[in-house]
Amino acid sequence: MGQRDFVLGPLRESLLGLDGSRREVTDPAPTKLASTVMLVRDDEGPLEVFMLRRVSSMAFAPSMHVFPGGGVDVRDAEDELPWAGPSVEEWAEVFGTDEASARMLVAAAVREIFEETGVLLASPASAEGDGTAAGADEAPLLDPEVAGDLRARLVAHEIGFGQVLLEHHLVLRSDLLRYRAHWITPEAEPRRYDTRFFVAAVPPGQEPDGETSEADLSEWVHPRDVLDAFEDGDLMLMPPTLVCLEQLAEVSTVSGALGQDLPIAPIMPRLVDTDAGPAMRADLP
Repeated sequence: MGQRDFVLGPLRESLLGLDGSRREVTDPAPTKLASTVMLVRDDEGPLEVFMLRRVSSMAFAPSMHVFPGGGVDVRDAEDELPWAGPSVEEWAEVFGTDEASARMLVAAAVREIFEETGVLLASPASAEGDGTAAGADEAPLLDPEVAGDLRARLVAHEIGFGQVLLEHHLVLRSDLLRYRAHWITPEAEPRRYDTRFFVAAVPPGQEPDGETSEADLSEWVHPRDVLDAFEDGDLMLMPPTLVCLEQLAEVSTVSGALGQDLPIAPIMPRLVDTDAGPAMRADLP
């Protein structure tokens, strides 16, 4: 796609301290591994994606429209994490990283959407107890009340995701994720993440609810509608979200979204001055 500038609005300038509200930072903040998932469906017509609007009090990306996701938890790297689908070794090769990081990134993707939406990319363990997935159906994987309690305890870091799966005889389904993009927060930001983006279809019988304290709005949206609202200044998007929505807008079905063959390379925008004002400049693959 080549080089692209994302012009910052007044609010983004303020958040970055470009209005003089923040002292100059000489050393960039360290990055934290994170995962973000675009949950998609097409049963209500053309392709829709599930989005959240982050509450205005959030330290990172306040008031932004985002996909569910968040940082890894060290417990996401536990070796006993029940797993089905492409192996940790295969994901490490796809990501170009070590196996511990790959396990955390995939586990964080599944854990975060469970915490923030209630959707669980898992299946019952096989009757043989060998860690493989049994055939999926449309029955709920967890009782709603149990699921709600588990989500709250995960958010509070009282339990690990592997414990949730093991105690409820479930296995993580890494085959339900498709890798989409790799973005690194610019060095100008006070909080920085090294984020992998995924797309996944909502499993039959599940429906995201967006019941998370980090968001004040959750909804199914058509990618083009969000892009139009962004152009009109009605909502805010970060560059990674904007680009991902543009790519989703190119297809109209879940199968189309899962089958998109997109070039993936690490992208870290940098702050530049342009004729239109301060902007984040990114080299897109």
